[in-house]
Amino acid sequence: MARHGGGRGWYGRVAGAALGVTMLATGVAVWTAQAGAAGDASPEATAPAAPGSDVKPVAATIAHASDAGKRGVNITIDDGPDPKWTPQVLDLLEEYGVKATFCMVGTQAQAHPDLVKKVVAAGHRLCDHSVSHNTAMDKDSRTYQSQQILDAERMITKASGGVRPMYYRAPGGAFTPYSRKLAASRGMRPLGWNVDSKDFERPGTDAIVATVERELPNGPTLLFHDAGGDRTQTLQALRQLLPRLKEQGYSFGFPVR
Repeated sequence: MARHGGGRGWYGRVAGAALGVTMLATGVAVWTAQAGAAGDASPEATAPAAPGSDVKPVAATIAHASDAGKRGVNITIDDGPDPKWTPQVLDLLEEYGVKATFCMVGTQAQAHPDLVKKVVAAGHRLCDHSVSHNTAMDKDSRTYQSQQILDAERMITKASGGVRPMYYRAPGGAFTPYSRKLAASRGMRPLGWNVDSKDFERPGTDAIVATVERELPNGPTLLFHDAGGDRTQTLQALRQLLPRLKEQGYSFGFPVR
């Protein structure tokens, strides 16, 4: 999500205990049917997978485009899953027949594995959004960045029942060349956004809708949230935007891999 909070994010207080547990996790989950092809990643844009790994590396460049083509739109949902808001987002997406990419915080996925499984069962894709949502993690060491990315990958994969995240979105866009290559080596395409709906700031439903409509010419990947506070305005905005975008000839897809 956008750098709205700064610092180590609102998950920082609970991340320490979770890290101690998840670093004991072993093994790598299988690459399931959710995972797509590696696409047209060039050797220069990828990092090698670990020896003996069954993971296919992908491009390390930050993805913005949609696999639905020029009139495609990618709905991305950050910071969950949340027991109150994620089910409502899922219901709304189902109502309009829209698939989305859920960028999950590791501690949230670990706390709510039932919701992670529901997201997968509904045909949506998973994205690694780090363990503790530190929007300044690009200032930390490679060891710390690795811990945040790989521990969250394990947490999300375990919570999902074996479905691995297909993308990695750095909190607040705090990517580094190292974090991008590491994620790509694990089969997770670095994921950016073109349109920040600003829903996290709760500016009002009309303001969220107006921001999306104004910024949509910048590109197809839209950023919303299903955690971090009251998401009533997000739900109301999506209820307006999803049918309106369909009426305007847009189709909903996933970020390119």
